[in-house]
Amino acid sequence: MSIGHTLLGLLESGPRHGYDLKRAFDEKFGHDRPLAYGQVYATMSRLLKNGFVEVDGVEAGGGPERKRYAITEAGITDVSQWLAQPEKPEPYLQSTLYTKVVLALLTGRSAAELLDTQRAEHLRLMRELTRRKQGGDLADQLICDHALFHLEADLRWLELTAARLDQLAKEIAR
Repeated sequence: MSIGHTLLGLLESGPRHGYDLKRAFDEKFGHDRPLAYGQVYATMSRLLKNGFVEVDGVEAGGGPERKRYAITEAGITDVSQWLAQPEKPEPYLQSTLYTKVVLALLTGRSAAELLDTQRAEHLRLMRELTRRKQGGDLADQLICDHALFHLEADLRWLELTAARLDQLAKEIAR
């Protein structure tokens, strides 16, 4: 995820302070990984330098001055271009799981046991995500569905690989 583009998109609804941007980001996108304040201010500094935002006001307070940021036309154009570009699908052609299976076979360890352990971990996470989805709002449900679909694909791969372990062991032994 592009933090800069996300913050710019949040600014399209109106000027905000860094604290407000962090709070909005965490509420909409940061359930599992809240944004650090330092990352917000470093990103805003970069966006300011690049002309994508401007300081809309400064307020004095008990601590450091609070800057209110507003998106510029260049920032709106940049977000529009980013939103219009499709994300590159991740084909996972260099999978850590595949590497572990092959190394287990090459070193005489149990690849079947490795697959069983991984399957149990996937199922555990799927149960956790399903519980979270049931109690969540629509945004949380959609995020959980995305993760669950990926985990389901992984489970299919784990089953397929388990069914082909003998054949794979013969091929890598050559």
